Amino acid sequence: MKSANSKSETCASEARGLPRWFGLLAFASLLVSSCSSTIENRELVGELFPTVTGETLEGKTLALPLNEPTVLLLGFVQEAQFDADRWLIGLLQATPPVRILEVPTIPGLFPRLIGDTIDDGMRNGIPSEDWQSVATVYGGDAERIVEFTGNESPRNIRVLLLDSEGRIRWFHDRGFSAGKLLELGEFAARLAQPTAE
Repeated sequence: MKSANSKSETCASEARGLPRWFGLLAFASLLVSSCSSTIENRELVGELFPTVTGETLEGKTLALPLNEPTVLLLGFVQEAQFDADRWLIGLLQATPPVRILEVPTIPGLFPRLIGDTIDDGMRNGIPSEDWQSVATVYGGDAERIVEFTGNESPRNIRVLLLDSEGRIRWFHDRGFSAGKLLELGEFAARLAQPTAE
């Protein structure tokens, strides 16, 4: 038979465990809230890319869009890296006369809180000479990008060619395609040609 003292110790122990459960519940809620719902993909050609701020893996703040023709590779989940790598290899072989920027885009509060850890993980897998070509966008700015492009089929990279004003001149979000890579190269070459005045 348990003594009254033993019963009160059990209740006190359970009460002390309650905040741990609340902590775990709060953490789980934070994780769930950082997962975004599915937003329908959109056709973006002709639209202006939203103004957002990212940070390169070198630690430099970068305002997007840039004031120069740029290919942006937007990725929303880690599993999109395979698609990003195919686009990057193809783009580097095609050598379009525009800047190429990979932009891991991770909405939500939780990723924002651990962004430094995520960036450190990327730095461990990317040679330092390529850090200026990767800019991460977290939190509210990332949410603006996701709402702008849509996030259906998140393993597919969103490939955008922006002009110097930030207007989208070419867009593809259905996975790597050699034919689409050639088409992008042609668009980029025309965009980079100086206009006659």
